[in-house]
Amino acid sequence: MKSDLEIARQSTLKPIEEISDRLTIPRWAVKPIGHDKAKISLTWIAQQSDLPNGKLILVTGITPTAAGEGKTTTTVGLGDAMNAIGKNSLICLREPSLGPCFGSKGGAAGGGYAQVVPMEDINLHFTGDFHAIGAANNLLAAMVDNHIYWGNQLQIDPRRITWRRGLDMNDRALRQITASLGGTSNGFPREDGFDITVASEVMAIFCLSQNLEDLKRRLGKIIIGYTRELVPVYARDLNAEGAMTALLRDSMQPNLVQTLENNPAMIHGGPFANIAHGCNSVIATKTALKLADYVITEAGFGADLGAEKFFDIKCRKAGLLPDAAVVVATVRALKLHGGVAKDALTLENCVAVKSGIANLLRHATNVKKFGIPIIVALNRFTSDTELEVETVYSVLHDHGIDVVECTHWKEGSKGAINLANKISEMCNGKKQFKTLYPSNMPLWNKIETIACEIYGAEKITADQKLRLKIERLQSSDAKEYPVCIAKTQYSFSSDPTLIGAPKGFSLPIREIRLSNGAEFVVALCGNIMTMPGLPRVPAAESIGIHDSGEIFGLF
Repeated sequence: MKSDLEIARQSTLKPIEEISDRLTIPRWAVKPIGHDKAKISLTWIAQQSDLPNGKLILVTGITPTAAGEGKTTTTVGLGDAMNAIGKNSLICLREPSLGPCFGSKGGAAGGGYAQVVPMEDINLHFTGDFHAIGAANNLLAAMVDNHIYWGNQLQIDPRRITWRRGLDMNDRALRQITASLGGTSNGFPREDGFDITVASEVMAIFCLSQNLEDLKRRLGKIIIGYTRELVPVYARDLNAEGAMTALLRDSMQPNLVQTLENNPAMIHGGPFANIAHGCNSVIATKTALKLADYVITEAGFGADLGAEKFFDIKCRKAGLLPDAAVVVATVRALKLHGGVAKDALTLENCVAVKSGIANLLRHATNVKKFGIPIIVALNRFTSDTELEVETVYSVLHDHGIDVVECTHWKEGSKGAINLANKISEMCNGKKQFKTLYPSNMPLWNKIETIACEIYGAEKITADQKLRLKIERLQSSDAKEYPVCIAKTQYSFSSDPTLIGAPKGFSLPIREIRLSNGAEFVVALCGNIMTMPGLPRVPAAESIGIHDSGEIFGLF
């Protein structure tokens, strides 16, 4: 079988202007970047606000495994299939981070015959949005240390600086560092650290901002640290928000590309779902809803992370009303959750499939709690036996959950036609979208509600110092903010080895961070890191370039 990169290279891409013409975007509003990528003008986007919205479909998945589930691939395949059955459809994805590309995950442009292209560009730098976000983040960091160097008029306590630097790469050595060594001319030494760019507050702000004015407002609200008297110091106190907005101006324009089948796709923003809110930008999603009858988007990792944050953070803050959800699963992944070793996945094991379905059922049941119809997309592999597939159908049928087999990885849109027809029907059905908790619920109870209702925890735990910090936040404007829980993506719990559908466990809250500009509170659980490290054998070791200039080993 050809690799994803080989399949992508054999595709025939249309000029990006032809793709934008299909969406009735005037040529003056399209800013091409080469032959096959473009930015869409914010001025033109603002003029479309009175148009009606299309239907919004979320693609989410079960708890991810080493076997792979194919959530992005399903998003692309479904978008192609919707267009194939005559529905005006547009997909919205996140931009890939360089960290996972060179780490263990590989690319994030779909796979097989359900990809967005140009695959190499999308996975490597793309239109430079992440570099701009990192630059804006680090400009603020530089201005903080510069202010202290030149007299510290704001009386910032160097011990209480909370703003960290950012880098879009997995580098564990930068998690905790000492900065400003080398003498007084370099500043005053202090502890510092880096987060991966996709986990930064600037990324979250970028993806939640409605326009440039909102972006500037949010950037100004960032809390960079505190005085000795615990008075917060904001980015606007340093007059940093204007320059940060200037750095992000062009990047705020959504990116337009195409699928292998030459259907339109917007790829914009890219926060991780295990340590951030895991959704593409609000501005891209809202633009897509004005341009298409059906918009298919995805949220990162399993439904416990990406989908919950999509509903409780993105939809709440942006006023979005989703119409349906797809939960992606594979027989292989279900067998892993059922206790099968990775090297035995090709062997028929209906008992393990039945056991592993507990994970799928919890995700599906959780998504239903938000009041929208759902369907399971069973992403079929050639090694799946008919008995294993029948087991999935039987168990889900007993629980009143619809399921459709999909083969889009192998067949493109043809392999997701049945799913597209089902989605079209579902979007016309009854729904009453609701968030999991009200905004006025106390912060502690918000965390507890997510942990118990979505993860299956019995309780949450935190030391007295953290409880006092949550109480202080509860007495501020942050009391109305939604909660973004950062935890491992490999389990409902904070223990990545606890697979399947565990329940009755305690969820330990290790740290609380206020993302004041993003307007949510982050609760870090267990050993989750905001700066990942590379694996023992990183994917970067297999990536290179031929004498012809072609990249190899990307995926």
